[in-house]
Amino acid sequence: MNKPKSDSQTNTEGYKNIDWRQVERYVFKLQKRIYAASRRGDVKQVRQLQKTLMRSWSNRVLAVRRVTVENQGKKTAGVDGIKSLSPKARLELAGQLKLTGKSKPTRRVSIPKPGRNEKRPLGIPTMYDRDLQAVIKAALEPEWEATFEPNSFGFRPGRSCHDAIWQIKNSIKDKPKFVLDADIAKCFDCINHETLLQKLNIKGKIRQQIKAWLKSGGIDKGAFTATSLGTPQGGVLSPLLANIARHGLENHLKEFAETLSLRNPNGVIMAKRDRRKSLTFVRYADDFVVLHQDKAVVQRCREIISDWLSDIGLELKPEKTRLTHTLHPELSEDGIAGFDFLGHHIQQYPVGKYQSAKNSQGKILGFKTLITPSPKSNKAHQEEIGRIIKKHRSSPQAVLIKDLNPVIRGWTSYYSNSDAKNVGELSKQDHLTYLKLRRWAFRRCGNINTGHQRYWISIDGDNWVFATKKGDANPLRLLKHSEFSCSSTDYVKVKGDKSPFEGDLVYWSSRLGTSPQMPSRKARVAQTTKGKMSGVRIKLPRMGCDGSRPQNP
Repeated sequence: MNKPKSDSQTNTEGYKNIDWRQVERYVFKLQKRIYAASRRGDVKQVRQLQKTLMRSWSNRVLAVRRVTVENQGKKTAGVDGIKSLSPKARLELAGQLKLTGKSKPTRRVSIPKPGRNEKRPLGIPTMYDRDLQAVIKAALEPEWEATFEPNSFGFRPGRSCHDAIWQIKNSIKDKPKFVLDADIAKCFDCINHETLLQKLNIKGKIRQQIKAWLKSGGIDKGAFTATSLGTPQGGVLSPLLANIARHGLENHLKEFAETLSLRNPNGVIMAKRDRRKSLTFVRYADDFVVLHQDKAVVQRCREIISDWLSDIGLELKPEKTRLTHTLHPELSEDGIAGFDFLGHHIQQYPVGKYQSAKNSQGKILGFKTLITPSPKSNKAHQEEIGRIIKKHRSSPQAVLIKDLNPVIRGWTSYYSNSDAKNVGELSKQDHLTYLKLRRWAFRRCGNINTGHQRYWISIDGDNWVFATKKGDANPLRLLKHSEFSCSSTDYVKVKGDKSPFEGDLVYWSSRLGTSPQMPSRKARVAQTTKGKMSGVRIKLPRMGCDGSRPQNP
């Protein structure tokens, strides 16, 4: 590896000459070994490998790069006031990182929550603490990925919102169910420190360092506030710690399901495995749902969850917790069927036999399940489009289009695995966007007919394309929501409890389009071909224990 001769070498050229692919491979190689040892239950081996990884120069320099270069919040300063580092300073920092059991306070800031009048408190650690948290996260994450429950999807590598939505749809595809739609109040701010540290089950310097971060306090407008609860949002390690604190809830509910007296449709008592499967629990960060066909079971789950959360210092948020039914409004507490989850509205609708869904035996069910953008998401998207159009009241058309296209593409891509197109939601978004652009054109031209002639052109038979028309061979045009493909049946959920750290190279390359162990081109081929890479040879370089490539004799 093109590593500096020593950790003290801090010239700019040394940083620029680092072989990042090889650094990533070495770190990932150790993470795979930690994951495998954790799956075996070999705690001693896990701790030894974690120490090796945290002492590794490769891990430290990669942590600095991810925090100072790749992270979206890299320009946010902590109490040290440092927003960015030169290549020389990055290399110096990588050599200085070590566990001291000390921490500086976080800088407290508040940001508005999307679609609400509330604000979310953030605690921004110093640049040094963020980098050190990234070092420890690289060592802890594979250990916990080996034990995390399969239906936890938030803040985890290789898992997404779409996996959570697919799991919910799969659980209700054959029958309507009662749903506990719940939210954990202040899930970062109220976690009990001692309970979290006990769950981590780790000793020595790592425990001391994590405890120091938890107890570091925060500075808001010059005033220091001590912390006795919670893990501050804004830290690199905080999402992982929050997941660790909430780990075990799904299995706790499954154990309760085992005790239920349930019978199959033929009257035979359900096997233990089927009783566990009858209850579905899906969690993404602080949002979760519990689904079961028996209302009493769901009600009891609410009580069990409240008791379980109280042990770690958390509680349900009453105003965002409701018991509903996927099909029948009269069976819901508030008389409204369906529920919102991760910006999607999930509901079943009674239909005739020709539109009805069928079960695996071909029986007509009398309803169909639709997953669409939630009303809040639709409103927020149009408000964002309106804000951009208002900002560009006097800007050239091309500038407006360049600003709108990423918003339209991003929103539509997020809902590409829903039924938004089938129910006409994408066409509705196009119409609402057109009305806003129509007002924009009228304001500039004073006459709507003139505005149409100036700003809308005909392309491929579509006479209403908002695009530039100054004789361009390839006019810059505004994307339409309805031109994107959209299907709730095409998405393939991540398999069970699989993790990128297990080392299934082709599977994860085909899902993510990237892998530390595969060249970028081959990873993209794997994603395009869905893992069917016949004829493609994968040859990985061998590396020494320190991450260096053996020299040819």
